Amino acid sequence: MKIASWNVNSLNVRMPHLAQWLRDAQPDVVALQETKVEDERFPDSQLAELGYRSVFCGQKTYNGVALLSRVPFASECVTAIPNFDDPQKRVLAATVGDVRIVDLYVVNGEKVGSEKFAYKLRWIEAVRAWLREELITHPNMVVLGDFNIAPDDRDVHDPKRWREKILCSTPERDALRSLLDLGLHDSFRLFNDEPGHHSWWDYRLAAFQRNWGLRIDLALVSDALRPRITAAGIDKAPRTWERPSDHTPVWLQTD
Repeated sequence: MKIASWNVNSLNVRMPHLAQWLRDAQPDVVALQETKVEDERFPDSQLAELGYRSVFCGQKTYNGVALLSRVPFASECVTAIPNFDDPQKRVLAATVGDVRIVDLYVVNGEKVGSEKFAYKLRWIEAVRAWLREELITHPNMVVLGDFNIAPDDRDVHDPKRWREKILCSTPERDALRSLLDLGLHDSFRLFNDEPGHHSWWDYRLAAFQRNWGLRIDLALVSDALRPRITAAGIDKAPRTWERPSDHTPVWLQTD
């Protein structure tokens, strides 16, 4: 099963790109972030024509997550972090086959030390508590999405420039590590230790052409699922298209 994640940065704008990529890449399951579309306007009929069932949780203008699958979902989806009061639409979980898929659009945080930064750390702490319980029920798990955190300096085009800045600060990386400590593994790093691989590039300063990017889109796999992961990667092709998202898809393959 090929499982992918993509922050599309507005489904209204990027629907032609998504349709093209689904035809080209043929993923079995896709987690989307920043759909920025209310549920009543989600293009589920268009996606059905492409062979994908959809579950989604969105809001106008901001945030929004969705899961697409070529096989039926095996359970009702979870659309909010339990015991955490948050109106923002940032999480979605459902089961496909024997694999629990958790789609996260992690809070950006804006600036280290800001109120939004504190909210980001509280949000991740709440996600950690939720995932700890989820793993008991669903040992085969993939947690993927836009994490808005570059795990380490290999994932940053200029570590010196980004040192202790938002997306690369020590508190954020410690928060991400707290998720990994649950028994989750960065699937990309199971197959590639090299620096210079990114999933997000700013629209400014020809950042994509210069590869001035960050790897902040991740696919984490549980201990139980790790032996079944056969490949993982980053698909840069959609970032080359006209009017692209600033993110590009990441993916993993299970046996």
